[in-house]
Amino acid sequence: MMVSSTLALDEMTTTMIKEIQPDIIVSDSVAYWGKLAAMKNNIPYVCSTTTFAFNRYSSRYLNNSILDIFRFLKDMPAVNKQIRRLREAGYPVKSILDIVQNDNNTNTIVYTSKYYQPCAETFSDRYHFIGPSMRPITKTYEKTAEKTIYISMGTINQNRQFYNNCIQALGKRDFQVIVSMGANNEHYDNLPDNIEIYDTVDQIAVLSITDAFITHCGMNSVSEALYYEAPLVLFPQTSEQGAVAKRTAELKAGVMLKSISEVDITAAIDEVLYEPTYANNARKISQSFHESGGVDEAVDFLVRIAKKNPD
Repeated sequence: MMVSSTLALDEMTTTMIKEIQPDIIVSDSVAYWGKLAAMKNNIPYVCSTTTFAFNRYSSRYLNNSILDIFRFLKDMPAVNKQIRRLREAGYPVKSILDIVQNDNNTNTIVYTSKYYQPCAETFSDRYHFIGPSMRPITKTYEKTAEKTIYISMGTINQNRQFYNNCIQALGKRDFQVIVSMGANNEHYDNLPDNIEIYDTVDQIAVLSITDAFITHCGMNSVSEALYYEAPLVLFPQTSEQGAVAKRTAELKAGVMLKSISEVDITAAIDEVLYEPTYANNARKISQSFHESGGVDEAVDFLVRIAKKNPD
């Protein structure tokens, strides 16, 4: 799919590059056609990475199984066939690693702090960790209890038993509980008065008053929570989310949810709420976000690259 997308865009990107004559091409880390266009036209490339940066050290956080590796090796003949299609179209690609892997010579902007990034010391100074990009809060959310719990598992997770157990565990407590369940949420009868369920919420506003966040560990959600110093109950659903969860637990800003039982949900919430270590470490990560260079550093980085490569 990536190769077909690149080739479908080839004529347009070639024309636009001739017209615009860009000094730099910037693309998302999985918009591989941007990187390939830069390679083909010998233009400096900058990778924009909204996840952690991954190399052979930090990729250990992904916990890929032996089965995943076997499937990859099994698919190599088909992969090499696709690589040949790219080479025939003028893209100087030797292997799939040229496309999917950023080495220490790849200019990269990463939207997290160097402190939060796993194995940060293994990345060169071409990697700029500028912290998460946060929009301002436009409307505040009312805090109605001493402790506010926020639950969001993304827009596609509809584990009804998980939500039922959260309601049973937290409906008995003197907490304000806000649940964002996505557009396909089901009706819950006899909902306790302290629990509010929504299709969507202004997550930034909610996290600004949150004392503990039960999350699927998407990079965006976790970064927003830590920015507002909210410790986490970690319930990852994918390999990438598992890496975010592992790093957060490693820095003791959150605790892994052992199971979706009421007992384990209660225990995890109580641990992050009443053991000060978690809030203190969430605050430490938040400080590292605020101390990162942000958009100003990203702009300076791009300008320096452009000046190194004058027309």
